[in-house]
Amino acid sequence: MPSAALSALLITASSTSILEPAGPVARGERIILLDALVIMLAIVVPTIIATLAFAWWYRASNTKARYLPNWAYSGRLELIIWSIPTLIILFLGGVIWTGSHQLDPARPLPGEPPLEVQVVSLDWKWLFVYPVQRVAAVNELVVPAGKPVHFSITSASVMNHFFVPRLGGMIAAMNRMVTHLHLQADAPGEYYGQSAQFSGDGFSGMHFTVHAVPAEQFDSWLTATRRDGPVLDRAAYAQLAKQSQNVPPFTYRDADPALFEAIVSQAIPPAPGPVAGRAGADVHPQGTH
Repeated sequence: MPSAALSALLITASSTSILEPAGPVARGERIILLDALVIMLAIVVPTIIATLAFAWWYRASNTKARYLPNWAYSGRLELIIWSIPTLIILFLGGVIWTGSHQLDPARPLPGEPPLEVQVVSLDWKWLFVYPVQRVAAVNELVVPAGKPVHFSITSASVMNHFFVPRLGGMIAAMNRMVTHLHLQADAPGEYYGQSAQFSGDGFSGMHFTVHAVPAEQFDSWLTATRRDGPVLDRAAYAQLAKQSQNVPPFTYRDADPALFEAIVSQAIPPAPGPVAGRAGADVHPQGTH
């Protein structure tokens, strides 16, 4: 039993690891992370070795070690002390400069036109609206594998962070603001997504699953979604925006295309902020699994 539990833990950790990228953005971020690690180890490892070597050489029993009680300055030593950190800063700065431009969240990915998805963080759930397809989903995101996705992200409550570790690109969801993010899942699969910023009582359950599916399966999902479920209009949104925890995924067969802009501009009043111990009732509509 303990081994089975450990195996399950390792599988779960692996499925959400930023070191196992499943898209071009996450791969780029892993390269930056590993490059930065190697650059920093270039000073950390020699420093550790030098510390141990000095301690061993200048031990009390070593009569060969030179004892210089009046020593005060060495130009060569100063050059080494200052040049190595300077080079490290220059290398790290170069990696960050290059990566910040190549992986700009608002920069479109190459290839075909992206799928448009509007993201709204609520207490404590995620709303995904497909404005072109006019459907919506809560705590579940379905995208075509191999196709770029453009996310327009805002918050109807407090600040959150939208993050799909294996696809990359953690970005803030802020009230009355829209942030942009471009991601892509290279292969079909299920990818864990979450809020990466504490936001109150229901934070631990504020996660979702990204289902990357073949294009024909995505079209089938759209057809099935449009066939059943409630309509996401302002009245339905007002009910959804109430605080609730651990909301099971469900879909809306039709979504108001002007809803996202109304949320951003606060033409629809913002949802109340998190209050400890006052989570609302479950808003999951019956029969819309």
